[in-house]
Amino acid sequence: MLDKNSCLKRRQAFLAFMDNPKSPLVLSDPAHLTWLSGFYVDPFSLGAGFGGLLVINPDASCVVFHDTRLPDSVSFCVADDIVSVNWYDGISHPKTTRALALLPEVEKRFPGAFIHDRIDTSQGVEIHKAISKLRRKKYPDEISLIKRSAQIAEKAQAWVLENIAPGMTELDVYSEVQKICTAHGGQPLIVYGDFAVSPGPERKGGPPTQRKLKESDMFILDFSVVLFGYRCDFTNTLVVGKKPSSSQQQLMDLAKLAMDAGEKNLLEGVNASHVYQSVMEVFLKAGFSDHFPHHAGHGLGLSHPEAPFIVPGSDEILVAGDVVTLEPGLYVPNVGGLRIERNYLVTESGFECLTHHNISLV
Repeated sequence: MLDKNSCLKRRQAFLAFMDNPKSPLVLSDPAHLTWLSGFYVDPFSLGAGFGGLLVINPDASCVVFHDTRLPDSVSFCVADDIVSVNWYDGISHPKTTRALALLPEVEKRFPGAFIHDRIDTSQGVEIHKAISKLRRKKYPDEISLIKRSAQIAEKAQAWVLENIAPGMTELDVYSEVQKICTAHGGQPLIVYGDFAVSPGPERKGGPPTQRKLKESDMFILDFSVVLFGYRCDFTNTLVVGKKPSSSQQQLMDLAKLAMDAGEKNLLEGVNASHVYQSVMEVFLKAGFSDHFPHHAGHGLGLSHPEAPFIVPGSDEILVAGDVVTLEPGLYVPNVGGLRIERNYLVTESGFECLTHHNISLV
């Protein structure tokens, strides 16, 4: 969960970026509420799809409004005041729809209030752009959640490396990953990503299916664990049931070299496109550039992906506090598809690797 002092600092930074407005701002976007107040609706609940309203005062204090049927996760909100609106108590017929229950309560305390981060207004667009930019620099409480997410996921990555075998289905692997992550997280968790056999460029990933794993298949394991809205995102590719062929091992060796090249450029002040090019150069020199069809990485945090985007032509500059991935991949007909990935915190002196799973075909 996020801490009160960091949420206050984020609100102060946001208000300063917006030239210190003189009247309260009302925000409704779920990511904005989490980032600025720690308000988070656990998706494993009947409140999934519903949220709250956040009022930020000019002095950076804030009030959160939410209905009483949201899950316990909202109790970790660190707002200065929390107003619970009794929309439906299970006995009395509600007076309005759930989506309309909060704004009248906000207007009672803040007359004339309206939603300021609506994307159909110029101010709403400005707010979304401002918070997106400010979210690049992760605070210690955010980094702590991403690290914890990675620690949980690493347990499942290790199990798959040790236990994957012919005859399993992709869904079997996913089910075990979900089970391990839930056990180590100590709560229901969203686990999503790629659990996919990749025969080559025709399938570079995807959700798990009933497809059975066969000996020599290349299996891409690329998943995220969501913890209070924050997530890791890291990858390994495994050869099922036997030692990799020389061609499969070549893909892994090249991907590791490309990752090393990218890491050398994870520095504050470096253009994201330069990081991409450093990864691509490895594949160009080896004659494999046509088999690397996607980004070399991206930002990570409350959403996936988010800025910066490590792609050709990007004008984004890495800043201290960015959490990014590097994920080189190669997808070759008659050999298979391979992708590896780690997560990094960009610092003033270089980077800190946040994920420590074993990258290995077997």
